[in-house]
Amino acid sequence: MPRIFTKIFITGMITLFAVQASAQKGVEDGSKYGHGEDSLRCLKNLSLFVEYVKQKSYADAVASWEICFNECPLASTKIYTDGVKIMDFRIKVEKDKAKKEELFQQLMGVYDQRIKYFGDDKKYGEDYILGRKAVKLLQYKKTDTEARAQAQEWFNKSIAGRKTKSEGAVLATYMTNTVAMYKADQVGAEEVVNSYIKVNDILAKVIELTASKPKAQAKYQGLKDNVEKLFATSGAADCETIEKIFGPQLEENKANKEWLQLVNKLLARANCEDAQLSYDVAVRLYEIEPSSSAAYLIAVRNLKTGDLDQATQYYTEAISLEEDPEPKGKYNYQLGLVKQSQGKLSEARTLAQEAIKLRPNWGEPYILVGNLYATSAKNFGKDEFEHKTAYWAAVDQFIKAKSVDAEVAAKANELIGIYSKHFPGTEEIFFQGHQVGASYTVGGWIGVTTKVRAKQ
Repeated sequence: MPRIFTKIFITGMITLFAVQASAQKGVEDGSKYGHGEDSLRCLKNLSLFVEYVKQKSYADAVASWEICFNECPLASTKIYTDGVKIMDFRIKVEKDKAKKEELFQQLMGVYDQRIKYFGDDKKYGEDYILGRKAVKLLQYKKTDTEARAQAQEWFNKSIAGRKTKSEGAVLATYMTNTVAMYKADQVGAEEVVNSYIKVNDILAKVIELTASKPKAQAKYQGLKDNVEKLFATSGAADCETIEKIFGPQLEENKANKEWLQLVNKLLARANCEDAQLSYDVAVRLYEIEPSSSAAYLIAVRNLKTGDLDQATQYYTEAISLEEDPEPKGKYNYQLGLVKQSQGKLSEARTLAQEAIKLRPNWGEPYILVGNLYATSAKNFGKDEFEHKTAYWAAVDQFIKAKSVDAEVAAKANELIGIYSKHFPGTEEIFFQGHQVGASYTVGGWIGVTTKVRAKQ
């Protein structure tokens, strides 16, 4: 062999041996891609599986992904974000139950390995990964009591670290899991209340922080609304639990507006109007800043103690301060009941009619108006016949009540049955010069048009 070719051959062999000798996997030397041929192998397979995942060809991605996962775990977070998608696919298509479980454990291992190699990432570190791992665990094991408990531990650690940076899915699933654990007797009612307070506080701050981003703010407001509904229907938000948790805290928080507002909201949602804590909180809140909800609770307490003048004052305050039609309608209706008890029938009707304007699909205000007409019948008009015409007007209201609100149908039907018996008879109607089915105007303070009807 000519000397020059011999030299080239020897040099090439030395270079090849040098590359082979320096080849080392990233998992072995702690580097991103490894070295030598191993780094080339890592880069090649990283590119392959990422492209396959983009195309949703998860089965094709498995081999190249496993090489990266096992040999160069520091190469990219794609190994873990795409790895979850690949493992979800593998679990979905696997038919064998034992194999599914094995794949699930590997899926959990994807999160564990990400924590090992990327747990110190400033933006998406261990707390972030644990939150996602907990959500994924419950995606597969939501009825497993041990899984629930483990997920709760991860959630608590994740949320404590992330706070307002917690993902919406993490906060929502955490609350759902807490309620599920409560219903399975794994945690007490206090845990549900405390979890709700934690999530609610975070979401309230996030909503405030996203004021300049309407779409994001709307998303978090929707999430907050759903969390509130979940809490309200959990069965844990009862008066006894709320008083037990917050009662001892009142003295130290008597000037803490945010704390008082939260407790007031919890008590109102649980219909704890009879609770001493409701009254105490309402009074403190009203002293700091008058509000409709605080005025309402003070009104209710005065009503129960028989102080109708004070009740009327605070109901009026509640109505003037409230903007939401639903509670405002409720306050008008309840003040109407107070006026009815005082014999102020016209004022009571005005309040009931205002409640109807605010909540047209609520039947109770119609019931109130009907009762006002019926109970005033004996003193209405100049003779017995005119007394009885008030019952026509009353029954009209009961009919209207059940037509707009199925929940009051039974009550309305009962009242229709009672007061229809007080209608004038056919002969009496004829004697008065009227005809059954004809239009009739009930005068006086009632002042409505109705139809002539005979007692059956």
